[in-house]
Amino acid sequence: MATFTAIDADGHVMEPQSMWTEYLETEFHLDAPRLVRDTDGRRRLLIAGRLHEYIPMYDGDALPRRERVPRGGADPQGRLADLDEEGIEKALLYPTTGLFFASVEDPRVQAALCRAYNDWLYDYCGEDRSRLIGVALVPQADAGAAVAEARRAVERLGFRSVLLRPNPVAGRNLNDPYYEPLWACLQELDVTASIHEGTTQDLPQSGRDRFTNFLFRHACSHPHEQQMACLALICGGVLERHPRLRVAFLESGCGWIAHWLDRLDEHVEHWGHALPALPLAPSEYFARQCFISAEPEEKAIGAMAALVGEDKIVYASDYPHLDSIFPGSPATLAERSDLSDGLKRKLLYDNAAAAFRLGG
Repeated sequence: MATFTAIDADGHVMEPQSMWTEYLETEFHLDAPRLVRDTDGRRRLLIAGRLHEYIPMYDGDALPRRERVPRGGADPQGRLADLDEEGIEKALLYPTTGLFFASVEDPRVQAALCRAYNDWLYDYCGEDRSRLIGVALVPQADAGAAVAEARRAVERLGFRSVLLRPNPVAGRNLNDPYYEPLWACLQELDVTASIHEGTTQDLPQSGRDRFTNFLFRHACSHPHEQQMACLALICGGVLERHPRLRVAFLESGCGWIAHWLDRLDEHVEHWGHALPALPLAPSEYFARQCFISAEPEEKAIGAMAALVGEDKIVYASDYPHLDSIFPGSPATLAERSDLSDGLKRKLLYDNAAAAFRLGG
């Protein structure tokens, strides 16, 4: 069997609660994230005075057991040891608690939380900057502040991507003209826009309006919100106006993408008069500028590669979250018999290197 080295296009850190005292500006300390007990004894997240809905992930008795709990979420030395064990050369790092920041109503607080997180992540990556690759959080509610923080994170901290939630933030979808300076900035900086959902239940979100069960909400939110983000960016003309902007759709599975591009192509063919003119079909914009992540056990990977292109799918571990495979994530993909060695090499390494301009 061939041996493969991997780039993890979507791994996570687990922000320690103690970091906020050190990295968050003093005037915002009362707004720092912390876990509290509600009246039912459940642990819930409190950020900037807002108590977030219960998520069944903090109280361990109800959680599935795994072979070993990874320590690399908060400990970069532990992360590097796990990367070595898994055969991962580089990992792009996304937040966990930071996924909640887009709903913070005060733009000054949101911006301060993003700065603190990015500064902490910079120090975390300092254990080995060639392997631990930062993805910046920006205050999505304030486009001007988002541009400023994106520039700081890329030019001063060396990050290679910027995370954006796919949901409406402050009432704005991703095709809103308000975001035009941010798309122009990311294109100029030559960094990838990483569209990443999280079932935080604090923004408009598919499933939240009709289900109370977290499993139902989680199943709906990730693919549905990414589909709508894909629609907004392509049919909203963002990729037409910014032809060098790269976009990665993450943590939603890859199985929806071929169906969705077919549907968008058909809609533009028959209903395109409802849009500003788009010179290309939606599938052509995706082929020119977009990537989508797949986790290693997804049955649809081979079919999606055949339909949307072998160069369009990147490997993602989702480490160290509860629904990720650890240990053995890259091996799960590398040992599959339904994928060619050439495709495995692209999925595990080459495509992410191209998507995030990582070289190699």
